[in-house]
Amino acid sequence: MVTIKLFGMTKMLAGNQGSLSLTLTNGRRVKDLVELLDGGYPQIGELIHKKKVLVSVNQEIAHEETEIKDGDEIALLPPFAGGSGMEPIDESQLVRVQRKNFSIDQELERVKRRSKRIGGIATFLGIARDRSKGRDVDSITFEHYAGMAEKKLREIRERALKDFDILELLIIHRYGEITIGENIVLIIAGAEHRAEAFQACKWAIDELKQITPIWKLEHTPEGEVWVEEHP
Repeated sequence: MVTIKLFGMTKMLAGNQGSLSLTLTNGRRVKDLVELLDGGYPQIGELIHKKKVLVSVNQEIAHEETEIKDGDEIALLPPFAGGSGMEPIDESQLVRVQRKNFSIDQELERVKRRSKRIGGIATFLGIARDRSKGRDVDSITFEHYAGMAEKKLREIRERALKDFDILELLIIHRYGEITIGENIVLIIAGAEHRAEAFQACKWAIDELKQITPIWKLEHTPEGEVWVEEHP
């Protein structure tokens, strides 16, 4: 049995209740909880799928694979009433390490939706190339320390938001085997003015390569080479 705290519109959609008590029978992850809500409270479930209501676990924004343990504090968070013109933060979408490719257009829209004050956006896109240090490269494999890599990327985002005059920063890094010409990493910085966006974007990619536990294996005609440093 888990207890879910409700706020704002979610209270109304649950019959003016301040909380819900549900029994997780088919799994212990956020996606299992959402499946229960889909059945019993479909309007709430629909808002979660549309990212208009976020799920938090222990006061941190959760994603669908977040595990739910006994005693965890769970809440449903509708859009915040801050008057800032910004959408609620779903950090699992703004900072990601994933195997699949990403859509640059979709990620740009994600950042633009964060605030109507954004007037300048700077992007960095890293792509797999076919030459490295004088060697031909057939493909690249990225290995990462799951959990720690995401944590370090979140730290980069938080520091960028604190130290630079920007409104949002998105970071995505892929892992697994990547063929030549495919996308590897994307950083998008949104600010009121272009100068701040450029500065934050450059700092973020430089910092990523310094502190994030992601490793690069190049597959070449002569064999496999782990790259100890890459510009």
